[in-house]
Amino acid sequence: MELTREFVEHEYNNRARVPDHPKWLARFTEWSATARQQLAPKLDLRYGPGAKETLDLFLPAGPARGTLAFIHGGYWRALDKNDFSFVATPFVAQGYAVAVVNYDLCPQVTVATIVDECKRAILWLVREGAQHGANPSQLVVSGHSAGGHLAAMMLTIDWRAEGLPHDPIAASVSLSGVHDLAPITLFSFNSDIRLDLAEARRLSPVNLKARAATPLLIAAGADETSEFRRQSQILWDAWPANRPRGESAPMFVPARDHFTVVLDYAEADSALTQKTLALFP
Repeated sequence: MELTREFVEHEYNNRARVPDHPKWLARFTEWSATARQQLAPKLDLRYGPGAKETLDLFLPAGPARGTLAFIHGGYWRALDKNDFSFVATPFVAQGYAVAVVNYDLCPQVTVATIVDECKRAILWLVREGAQHGANPSQLVVSGHSAGGHLAAMMLTIDWRAEGLPHDPIAASVSLSGVHDLAPITLFSFNSDIRLDLAEARRLSPVNLKARAATPLLIAAGADETSEFRRQSQILWDAWPANRPRGESAPMFVPARDHFTVVLDYAEADSALTQKTLALFP
């Protein structure tokens, strides 16, 4: 099917698609402030030279069993790690450290630069995280929306070329991820994102190969647009070696849209949280 600007706008403009999204964004802020107050994380740890190349590290009471790195969404152009502190709560309660990653935003930087920044965040966790209480030997990388794209891109990195002896990522989660960036070139937000078709194709996980058979949980809200459900399905189809054991299809969470689906990470007993916990070795 040939995409039109009108169709892309309808399918990818989640704020227009979900009229009550301000309520959910406010919930992100409220729950995140509570999480920071209760968990007293190490804030704004610098992993790179960019203005926003920092992360917040939430630690359990005892030695960390592993580390979840979470990459926020916002179409590479909006939102902040401070909006997503709430994801840490159920994982810290189970004994895991959680690193909520920030990155510079478009149009100040390019999507390619953001991929590089997230790579530096992973390298920092591997090399420096243990000094701060994280356990990078068991590292799961998760991201929502644009963060889902970035989490998937981390599986395409040649980590040995970055000086690591082996792939540091045990498993990954792409939640409502954008895995084919070509439609973004027709989207109004591209005035900030600034992708041309060649760059969109170069930065699309669906056009790349994962470097290893790292388990990748692919999930989205069942009430998301047909394009966001397609974005989940195409990477599932493209990367069969990365399907987690026991999963027969992408996970489409009932009664969840693009905003409410990530709130499931605040719930210890949600299917999303439980399946993410199950990814730790």
